[in-house]
Formats: sequence, C-alpha cells, structure tokens
Amino acid sequence: MAQQHGSARDKVRLTLIVGALGVVFGDIGTSPIYTLQTVFNPDDPHPVPVSTENVYGICSLIFWSVMFVVTINYILLAMHADNDGEGGVMALITLLRRSAEGRGRRVALFLAALGIFGASLFFGDSMITPAISVLSAVEGVKLVRPSLAEAVVPITAVIIVVLFLVQRRGSASVGRVFGPVMITWFTVIGVLGVAGIAKHPAILEALSPSYAVGFLFGHFGIAFFALAAVVLSVTGAEALYADMGHFGRKNISRGWLFLVLPALTLSYFGQGALIIEDHANISGPFFLLAPDWLRLPLVLLATAATVIAAQAVITGAFSVTSQAAQLGYLPRLRVAHTSEHEIGQIYVPWINWLLMVSVLTLVFAFRSSAALAYAYGMTVTGTITITTLLFFYIARQRWQTSLWLLIPGAVVLLSIELLFVAANLTKLFHGAWLPLLIALVAFTVMTTWQKGRAIVTAERRRREGTLSEFIEDLTRNAAQIVQVAGTAVFLNRGNQTAPLAMRANVEHNHVRHDHVLIISIETLPVPRLTDEERITVDALGFEDDGIFFVSARFGYAESQDLQAALRLLDPGTTEGRLDLDNASYFLSKIELRRGAEPTMAAWRKRLFIATSYITADAAEHFGLPRDRTVIMGSHIEV
Repeated sequence: MAQQHGSARDKVRLTLIVGALGVVFGDIGTSPIYTLQTVFNPDDPHPVPVSTENVYGICSLIFWSVMFVVTINYILLAMHADNDGEGGVMALITLLRRSAEGRGRRVALFLAALGIFGASLFFGDSMITPAISVLSAVEGVKLVRPSLAEAVVPITAVIIVVLFLVQRRGSASVGRVFGPVMITWFTVIGVLGVAGIAKHPAILEALSPSYAVGFLFGHFGIAFFALAAVVLSVTGAEALYADMGHFGRKNISRGWLFLVLPALTLSYFGQGALIIEDHANISGPFFLLAPDWLRLPLVLLATAATVIAAQAVITGAFSVTSQAAQLGYLPRLRVAHTSEHEIGQIYVPWINWLLMVSVLTLVFAFRSSAALAYAYGMTVTGTITITTLLFFYIARQRWQTSLWLLIPGAVVLLSIELLFVAANLTKLFHGAWLPLLIALVAFTVMTTWQKGRAIVTAERRRREGTLSEFIEDLTRNAAQIVQVAGTAVFLNRGNQTAPLAMRANVEHNHVRHDHVLIISIETLPVPRLTDEERITVDALGFEDDGIFFVSARFGYAESQDLQAALRLLDPGTTEGRLDLDNASYFLSKIELRRGAEPTMAAWRKRLFIATSYITADAAEHFGLPRDRTVIMGSHIEV
C-alpha cells in the first residue's frame, strides 16, 4: 500500500514538473533565440566587436548572470517568500502590507508604491514578450528562405491574432501538450548546443567566472553596454516566482536545475563556439547551429515554443489584473474561469483585447526582434530589482534575518541588478522608454483608482449612515412600512453602514422583505479559503426582525460566486427562514461626477471616472441571477 501511495505521489510530482516546464519556463527557455544575436548586433548603438576574447567574456557573463539572477535570487531566495504558496509581485505586496503594520505610514506607502510599480512593469512585459518572442522565431525563415524576409511581420501578426482569439477557450485544453513540447524544445537546443561546442570545445573554459569578471572590468566600456543585451538571458525569471502557486517551489526548482539550466547553458555556449568559428554567424547563431535540413523544423518548433512563452505571460497578465482588482488597485473587471479544475486559469476579455492591440502595434512599429530587444530589457531589470528589494525587506522584517547575512547578499545581488538597470537606461532613446511609459501609465491608473476608490467609499459611508440606527428606525416606523414575503439580499461594504439600495427601498417605496440578508464581501490577502472560513453570520441584535448580517470572504485568487457562498449558510444561524432559491438581490449603482472639492487633481478625477467605465457588471461578477436582481442608482462627486 505504501508503495502504491509513493508511486501515486511520484506521478503527481512528475505531472507538476512537466506542467511547470510547459508554462513556467516558456519565456526564459526561448531567450537563446535572440540574446547572443542582440549582443553582437552591428546595428546596436553600442555594438560589441566580434572577437574570440569578447565571445568568451559574453558567454561567461550570460552564464553567471543566469546563475545569480535566476538560480540564486529566485530559486534559492525569492521563492521562499510566498503568500500561502503563491508568489509574484502581487503576493509580495500582501506580505509588505503585513510587514508594514504598526510602522511609519511613509514606509508603508513607499513599499506599496514600489510593489505596484513592479506589477506595472509586468504589464509592459506582457505586451513586449509576445511580440519579441514570436518575431524572433518567425525570423528564422529568413535563413531557410531569404525570399520570405518581407513576410516575417505579416506571419507574426497572424500568429498573434490567432493566439489572442483562442484565449477565450482557456489554456486547459492545450495545456497538456505544453510540457512535452517544451521538453522537446530543451532537448533539441541542448543537443544542438553540444554539436556547436564540439567545433570549439575550449569555449567551456568560459564557465569560469574569471572570464566574466575579466571582460566586465577589463573592457568596461564595451561590457557595460553589452549588459543591456545580456539581461535578455534572464527574461522570464519572474515567471518562476509568479507561477509558484500552480506548480510548487520544489517542482519548479527541479525542472530548472535538471533540464532547463543545462539546456540553456549548452545552447549559449554552442552559439558562442559557432561565432568563434565564423564571425559571420552572428546573423542568427541559434538557427545556424542546426544543419540545413533541420532548420525549417527548428523554426516551427521555435514558433511553437514562443507561442507557449507568449501564452504564459498573457495568462500572467490576466492573473495580475484579477489580483490587483481584488486588492483594490483596479476596477472590477469581467473574469471568466476557463477550467473547472484549475482556478488560476482565467480569461479577462478587456485585458485580452488591450494586449492584442498593443502587441500588434509593437510588431508593426519595431518590425524586428533586435529593435524590440532594447525595450525588453528595461521591464526585466526593473521587475527583478524591485523583487529583490522587497524580498530583502521582508526577510528582515518578517523573518528577523540577521543583518550580517542580509547586507552582503543584498549588496552583491543589487549591485549586479542595478548595473543591468543602468546599462538599459543607455538604451532609453532606442526603445527602453517604451516599457517605462507603459509602466508609468499602469502605475498612474492603479494608484489613481486606489485613491479615488477611497474617496468614494468615504462619501458613500457618510450617505449610508449607521446600520444599527437605520434598523432601529425601521422597527419604530414598522407601521408605515409594508412588509412583503420573501428574502432580500443587499450587498454592502460592511456592518457599520446601511446599504444605499435598502435605504432607498424603505424611504421611497416604503417596503421591506420579511427576511433580509445584508452581505459584505471581503477579499483577504490570501489566495484561497476553505468552506469553513467562507461565511459568518451576525444577527446584530435584530434577529426578531428577520435581519441578518453575513460576511462572505474570498481569497484574492478566487471567483466571487455569491450564490455558491450563501449555500454554505447554516439554517440554524438564520432560524431556517431563508428562501435563497427565490431571493431578490439589490445592488447600488454609483454614478461618478467631478466635484469642486480638491480631493484629487482635475486630471486624476477625469482618469478615475474614465476608468470606472470599464468596471464589470456587479451582478455578473458576483454570479447573481439576472431575473432576480434589482439595481438602484445614486451619484457621488469626487
């Protein structure tokens, strides 16, 4: 029996590792297609001269950058800072909130803003990754059929359109093939790398860090600018952390150490050997590693791998958007769950079409992966550096790690990452401005929404009045109010104030139901909750009036299905008097208007109101039945 259980666990572990290979490593796994080609691109504003010494130095820099940033920073360090198993920037933000409790307000605001800017950079990454990944793969056809060079951009555009059109179907149906495709991919690029190394085995000497250090400090004028392209070798590192909740830290670590890292290393060093053999190979060293007969199949495999990489980052954008909305940084958007088994597989239509338009714009504007590479590095370096800063703060505040351990580690890692940031800033006018602009726009929208939401909440609370006083007035004036049979459910923001819809129903219609549930929906800074944690009931001292306050709690990664949550109610807590199958649901719709009060700058008021128009329908968001939902309006000035 124990042997059977062990076999079952091994199968589950293997399935998770294969799944991680198909989703988590798609982005970083396709980096060899364009990294070395970009480093030695003669059209670069700061080109790296092609020489044996420089190739050794670049290969060594790439290897040790991957080791420090991915293996040490993410695998060994950052992935230990999880929020109930979930990783990524949004998980770090929730950890920061807890760490900042009881501390200075300025520190809390700065840390929250830093985390939100990191999430904003990810939105830039989710636009650039599909464009550069698919472009770099399709560009391989130029080596197979030079006459097809003009078709690269149109082919890329078609692939991208199809990719976004199928998002509504979800990744569940195609997810089963992701792992095997990526296993094939890593095996192929590793084997091709070995073939390249065989032509110049001495390239393996560059595994020594002395080559990286010697190149960086011996040729700093060249090496510094080269770092802007070297950083492309760690693109997708954030995915290892962000997808930790789906596959687990150990499974991701095993996939990285035993397959992905060796395959990437062999590919980079094989390309380096190929360039040393013939400097003309800088035009496309990745595809030139393959013999002529294998290049077309390799282009097709690369295209499949880059589509998977794009799929992973698009899904990540959906997740970040959903979690940001749950935490109050974005308006509530329509979210469709595309899998009955994996709650993390979601589809956000508004974000999907925004990304599609943005990606296509980038493809037609930049027209080559080399041109986009200048923009790509900025998102990577910015996100990695912010993650490192937040990790070390959390390590000190939450785990009380000794400073003598933290300071040396922080100095080494941040020095490397800030050097990458500085190098990418030199490309500011060659494309690096783009991700910064995208991040700035996203950051402005999120912080404006958070501030405007707080203003509206305060004004709404003032208008609603105290819930206890409202119910007392309801009892005193019972003779003037018609009491109708049935159950009414009013959504509210807490148990302190009266629902606007309920107040309007009583004051204007002079009607109330026999049984009333006032529901407050709370999003907790944890991914998921159990059924036992979902619902609590409070009679508020008015159980004789048939009025109950219900708190429904959800994790930030969950679908907020109110009807499903209410079915968990114990009939004993509400005296068994509810008829949920025929209950009426009442929502308060708020219309926002610009007011004269200086609550925010005028432009931020306009932005806040404009952003509110993309808010999803509340009835749909909470899974309410259309035929039993009543919406009552009100307006608030900001």
